[in-house]
Amino acid sequence: MSPKLSVRGLSKSYKTGGEVLRSLDFEVMDGEFLSILGPSGCGKTTLLRILIGLLPPDEGTVEKDGVDITNARPDKRGMGIVFQNYALFENMTVRKNIGYALRFNGIPKAEADKRTESLIAAVGLSEHADKFPRSLSGGQQQRVAIARTLALNPDIVLFDEPMSALDVATRLSMRTELKRLQAEFGTTMIYVTHDQEEAFALSDRIMIMDGGRISQLDTPENIAASPANEYVKTFVLDNIRAKVSSLLRFTGGGED
Repeated sequence: MSPKLSVRGLSKSYKTGGEVLRSLDFEVMDGEFLSILGPSGCGKTTLLRILIGLLPPDEGTVEKDGVDITNARPDKRGMGIVFQNYALFENMTVRKNIGYALRFNGIPKAEADKRTESLIAAVGLSEHADKFPRSLSGGQQQRVAIARTLALNPDIVLFDEPMSALDVATRLSMRTELKRLQAEFGTTMIYVTHDQEEAFALSDRIMIMDGGRISQLDTPENIAASPANEYVKTFVLDNIRAKVSSLLRFTGGGED
């Protein structure tokens, strides 16, 4: 696997909150599912905004496929993002929400229509194509947001805590759906979350952040076997055991 994204010496400070990111160095491999895991205030959302181009870093560089995109416009980065609130157009149907980006970017109508219908089918919403967002469940709205992001064939898709508002059953279903879509489209995915169990269930690797720094970047298996420090052990492993125990009770898999 070759690096799809390379981050070097990335730092960011705010006048009101001090240093948020502290000289981050990491790579994301082509086709990888990387989760950025950490509590509120650790810098993960700021990092996501810098990667997508919504926020400039104070120091450091971001390279994609070996090309420096640190100062590139968001629409020139070949990336897409799924926001926490999905950001759907309430006055547009599922079909129009997904096709909007294609029409906006000048894709010929016949091609745009074909790609839109293909994506609607890919996310399992063919029966809901003419519905408005208010008529959809949270999980269905998320599928629309994902399909709309995939419409322009981005090399990298960023997710900003997209499942935080969903109930447990829907989150479990969407995890399976997300991994299926990644396998189908071969897209590199970077997933911001504060949920330890979610990160372990989805990721090829997990980047654990604490106070604007990377505490550990490794596979779920290696993190579980060899936590880098006490913070990783306490924040990640102890919490994930509690979440798994709770999930087993929810699904009826626990002991009587």
